[in-house]
Amino acid sequence: MDDHGDDFGPWGRESGNNAAQRTDEEWASIARYVRHAANKLGPQLPLCLPGEPQECGRTAQQHVLAWYAHLKVVAHHLMELSTPSEARGAFAAGPLYQRRLAELREQSATVPAGH
Repeated sequence: MDDHGDDFGPWGRESGNNAAQRTDEEWASIARYVRHAANKLGPQLPLCLPGEPQECGRTAQQHVLAWYAHLKVVAHHLMELSTPSEARGAFAAGPLYQRRLAELREQSATVPAGH
């Protein structure tokens, strides 16, 4: 996978930054976890983080976002392949997904910073 979302524009300081403040090492650790999960479900992601054999020059935080997007795509595709009907698949990808997302956001809002 070479698509790291570069078509959005140059990577830099964003105004209204909502991202958790993490060190480069913390972002790299998260990226490795996300890559591991994604590799369990679908096409293998490259070893292209800073310091890896196929290093691509992007930051670990960029990889976290790109690989989360990849993981979401793989999960959606697996839902499509697993559904017994188009209606059930639409329900899982729509209302059920939105409900789970709302629950996760609510849980995340109650977790103290740094946990």
